[in-house]
Amino acid sequence: MGFAKFLAHHQWIVLFMVAALSCNLAFAGETPNRLDDLVKEALANNPDIRASLQRWESSKAVIPQVKTLPDPKVTVGHRNIGPQNEVMYGLSQEIPFPGKLGLRGEIAARQSDRIEQDYLATQLAVIARLKEVFYDLHFVHDSIRILQQTKLLLQEFEQTANARYSVGQAAQQDVLRAQTEISRLLARLATLEQRRQSLHADINRILNRLPSDPISAPEEIQFTPMRYSLIDLNAMLDQASPLLQGRQKTVEQSQEAITLAKREYYPDFEVNALGIRDTVMKTDGYQVMLNVKVPLYYATKQREGVNEAVASREAVFQDLQALRQELLARIKDNVAQTERAEKLIKLLRDAIIPQSRLTLVSAQASYAVGKVDFLTLLNALLTLQENELEFHSEMVEHKKALARLEGIIGITP
Repeated sequence: MGFAKFLAHHQWIVLFMVAALSCNLAFAGETPNRLDDLVKEALANNPDIRASLQRWESSKAVIPQVKTLPDPKVTVGHRNIGPQNEVMYGLSQEIPFPGKLGLRGEIAARQSDRIEQDYLATQLAVIARLKEVFYDLHFVHDSIRILQQTKLLLQEFEQTANARYSVGQAAQQDVLRAQTEISRLLARLATLEQRRQSLHADINRILNRLPSDPISAPEEIQFTPMRYSLIDLNAMLDQASPLLQGRQKTVEQSQEAITLAKREYYPDFEVNALGIRDTVMKTDGYQVMLNVKVPLYYATKQREGVNEAVASREAVFQDLQALRQELLARIKDNVAQTERAEKLIKLLRDAIIPQSRLTLVSAQASYAVGKVDFLTLLNALLTLQENELEFHSEMVEHKKALARLEGIIGITP
């Protein structure tokens, strides 16, 4: 078969290729947005991440404060008794019972560790959200491209139907149906354009840009199957997830708080050193005192403090268990979504879409010789369109599920 005959028999395939090339040329002047570049920008500029980092820095500054002795007190006074005039000057220092300051430092350290895990979890959550929006934007761009391709073919179908109608080989309803489908596509394109603008604003918000800042088309995404099994991911949750690690640090902090509460049964001390100067007799003296804080009301104070710390530890431990169960359920859900998407991607790519294209070619050839009506040809085209949209949708859902898993575990699954 010569090239001219090939064009004559497969004009719809040629038109489809030309339409695809035309849509791709529309973005030829743009440099595609790379996801890695957007992730780096978000890590550097996102307000939630920066605020979380400052909270971590603030918590680290608390540790040396609580491990330090209370500020000493300086005493200066004057006493007049009859002919005596005395000037007093001295220093007093509170000294907590040995071990209390160390325990307070450990509690502050565990608090700082927890806030560090919150910082890491915030990073993962922001990046996971950015990736989801990026993939949604990618699907919008793919949808616009596919619908524009279909619109060009429908316009060609309309011209063909109009030509056949003019010679009495087709009904006027063929022309009207083609025009109706073109109008429906224009409405869908308008909705997609609004969605594209909304996603642009969402990405700019995450990157701390102005909502109206321009964003070029996203780079192409590649199918990457999940590397780990559900069992592996569940094991990684306990080892690497900042969400779970942060709650575990809170449990450790609560355990240290119980130890400190029990240490409150022991007394604190205060040492006073006072110098005395008799200005009349020109004599000097000194006074040293040791004050002991007696936990006299331990039954209603220190004991209840221990009970409070124990109950708090138990509550935090149960929160940890609840969070772990929730994260395991989310992992299972996202793994199920990933597995479903992988199956559908392979089925659509290897079977359904090639079959739909062959069906369209067959319908075009049969319509040319009057063996099928225009509705059959139109359904073949729209079926191919929806199958391609579903393929790109499943590609995006697969990527989004992997992004959510990474946000939970902290490791690319």
